[in-house]
Amino acid sequence: MPRLFFLLLFVLLVSSRLCHVEILWAEETLPLAAAQQMRAGKVLYRDIWFDKPPFAPVLYRALGGEAGWAPRLAGALYALLCCWIAWGLACDLWGRREGLWAAGLLGFFLIFDFPSSAIPLAADLLMLAPHMAAVWLAWKRRPLWAGALAGVAFTISPKGVLVLAVCAWWAPSWALLAGFLGVTGAATAWMWSAGALAGYWDEVWRWGRVYAGTTFVDAPLKNGLLRTLNWAGFHAAIVTAAATAWPMIAGKTERRRWTVWILISLAGVVAGLRFFPRYYFQILPVVVLLAARGFAEMRGKVGRPRPLAGVVSHGFPGSGWCGYLLAALLLIPLARFAPTYFLAARDAGWRDTAMDRDSRAAARMVRAAAKPGDTLFVWGYRPEIYVYSHLPAATRFLDSQPLTGVPADRHLTQSTPVETGQSRARRAELAVSRPTFVVDGLGEYNPRLAVTEFDDLRAWMAVYREVGRSAESVIYRRE
Repeated sequence: MPRLFFLLLFVLLVSSRLCHVEILWAEETLPLAAAQQMRAGKVLYRDIWFDKPPFAPVLYRALGGEAGWAPRLAGALYALLCCWIAWGLACDLWGRREGLWAAGLLGFFLIFDFPSSAIPLAADLLMLAPHMAAVWLAWKRRPLWAGALAGVAFTISPKGVLVLAVCAWWAPSWALLAGFLGVTGAATAWMWSAGALAGYWDEVWRWGRVYAGTTFVDAPLKNGLLRTLNWAGFHAAIVTAAATAWPMIAGKTERRRWTVWILISLAGVVAGLRFFPRYYFQILPVVVLLAARGFAEMRGKVGRPRPLAGVVSHGFPGSGWCGYLLAALLLIPLARFAPTYFLAARDAGWRDTAMDRDSRAAARMVRAAAKPGDTLFVWGYRPEIYVYSHLPAATRFLDSQPLTGVPADRHLTQSTPVETGQSRARRAELAVSRPTFVVDGLGEYNPRLAVTEFDDLRAWMAVYREVGRSAESVIYRRE
């Protein structure tokens, strides 16, 4: 039964991701572009500006550093791994029935959640497997390996430290810290040996602190409440099932464990006060596991209604009408997001992929005019143009966030920098480079941040002339 179940689950996962095989989503574009530059011999943080921990670009480098079927197949396999971990953890906690519910529910929401967050192998999704596996091993009293997996999570996202905190509550031990320091120490030693440690500190931690310390939302707490309620609405089936499972948790110690896991996971959602859909992957594992318990133990709350034809009442998860009604809530995300897979497969004018289509068009124009040895610089947050054009980057900057001081989460509509001195120094660094092509992928959206609007870049841009335009990009070539 589990083999057939996981085979069918994999078919669904891979089918959903292959619908997106011709699309690159924003969260995967920078690590994929960085992977291409690494393939050409450049070193992360030293030769490539990258403001996240190193796991994602290293993974994409291992996958070949190309868009297409390879990252989508890897995404399906990774999602299946997450489902298997959820199955194993739920089986150990309660039983096989809960395990199948946990794997099935997680697989469902790794398809019919917000697709641009669920499909790409980006930081928040990549943390899902080590997050659950670390807690599983902490529960099994294997703190060294739990700490090591928390360390892996930390090489994916700074929020990996929250995974360590959960494990420390579930299984406090010095071995836990030893495992964490072993993995993070190895990553640090690798960066030091490559001369990238200073860049890592500046790009991930100093810039990350500036980024996290500001928000572009006027009323972030109100926005967070509304987005959390929206998330709870789309996930009403598992939120409600998790609530029904709460009274089944036996003992104060166990309830404290689950309470701490929930609160620490919520802290990961709240961090930065942005509440993007992908941030909720931090809370998804604990809700799915509790929901699996709730679904597995669900019985009719209003008597014992006759079961549906062919379904045995006793021993079948959710056999009462309450269970059926609760499962019907899964139709909410199914109805909302299932049509997007048809739109993604057709890619015919879908608004969500408009920027990606424009990037492909701009990249085609650049490639048509390029000669061997030509280089590229892309202004704006459009790293996919590097991926589609296959031209080497002329500078270490693959996007303009560190050059304008305006983070990508707001630079399409706002132009107030979060830092000025450092970004001015980086523009001076840019001004000594000599890319063959400059593609301005930001100015058509926000004219105040066009590459031609910066006084200290006017002399640099004076030797470039416009050679083409796509709908939202301007292409310049060095004379």
